[in-house]
Amino acid sequence: MASIRLAEVSKIYPDRTAAVSDLDLDIGEGEFLVLVGPSGCGKTTALRMIAGLEEVSSGNLIIGDRVVNRVPARDRDVAMVFQSYALYPHLSVRDNIGFGLQLRKVAKSEIRQRVEEAASTLGLTEHLDRRPRNLSGGQRQRVAMGRAIVRNPHAFLMDEPLSNLDAKLRVQMRAEISRIQRDLGVTTVYVTHDQVEAMTLGDRVAVLKKGVLQQAAPPQELYDRPANLFVAGFIGSPSMNLLQARLEADGAGARLALGGQALAVPGTLLAERPRLRDYIGRAIAVGIRPEDMEDADLVDTPDGAVLSSTTDLVEALGSELLLHFRLDASPVVTDDTRELARDAGADQLGTASRESEIIARCSPRSRTKIGDPLRVRVETARLYFFDPDSGAGIWGDPSPAHQHKEGSHA
Repeated sequence: MASIRLAEVSKIYPDRTAAVSDLDLDIGEGEFLVLVGPSGCGKTTALRMIAGLEEVSSGNLIIGDRVVNRVPARDRDVAMVFQSYALYPHLSVRDNIGFGLQLRKVAKSEIRQRVEEAASTLGLTEHLDRRPRNLSGGQRQRVAMGRAIVRNPHAFLMDEPLSNLDAKLRVQMRAEISRIQRDLGVTTVYVTHDQVEAMTLGDRVAVLKKGVLQQAAPPQELYDRPANLFVAGFIGSPSMNLLQARLEADGAGARLALGGQALAVPGTLLAERPRLRDYIGRAIAVGIRPEDMEDADLVDTPDGAVLSSTTDLVEALGSELLLHFRLDASPVVTDDTRELARDAGADQLGTASRESEIIARCSPRSRTKIGDPLRVRVETARLYFFDPDSGAGIWGDPSPAHQHKEGSHA
């Protein structure tokens, strides 16, 4: 296995379209890194540059200790698993897995040993003599992975390998891929549009938007401390509710005005994020995750932690309810949130709207119905705040160096 470094790597096509811009990313030996973002964000292009299937326009791409910008794909010693299985229908599973080794003139005895070891790892031993048409989708994908494993490459590159599988099989195969990568310890770069897949698989997740890296961090850090509005809205399902608000002084503390309602900002939160005091008396963007809300009739609710509305929709999912309601606070409208809306299939995000549609993830014990008055308890200690102009997350130390770091896209 080997480390991979992308040092200010860019890909610009002849029509001057910038697919990837100054991508700076270090992937450690044995690390599982996931590239995620909306369609067209440049994640597959970045993967193809690592594989040698796309030329690097500028910057350096380093695998191990050598710059591979001009090294052909066949000489980079990386194995790619594609969205399509690309299996030979007339060959057995055994011959499909060993095909690349045969092309490299590896001895038959070694091919047999490597194929059987890979088949054992993937649970394919009893299927080695079957043809692809007699396999399930999950089994075919494991054969495609087996073809990569037998090469003992420096790195695995996976381009949305689970997108052709049904939902249940995707969950199963996610667990399989995670186990296999952990057992083999091979450096892996994995591309997906599915942020749930990204969060469950990656040691780290790199979020891209329009070819620019927004943040690269462990999954929980992305969730807890998103660098900007785009990362905040992209990571999480259902996505974070993003609202325009105003931060106002309230004695020694502060309150958050959301249309005609208000939430108390805990003193502990102000102490943790001293930069928030710079926004008192100013507009601010606030994020509330669905899971940080609950039907107020079910829990103790302190003053300043309730939003009132009317239930618009109830989605019963068995283990939880998704309650939809509206607030008379405008949604956040920036380049980041417009991109998120496009990725979600919305044609546009209304700039004139004075109402926001909110989703709360609540206990199935809630008895609220469509049209009922609704009181929602907000976990105010878990509010997220963003600069309304730059979109940067507001965190921690107010020192200039820290502010620059937080506002950057790395």
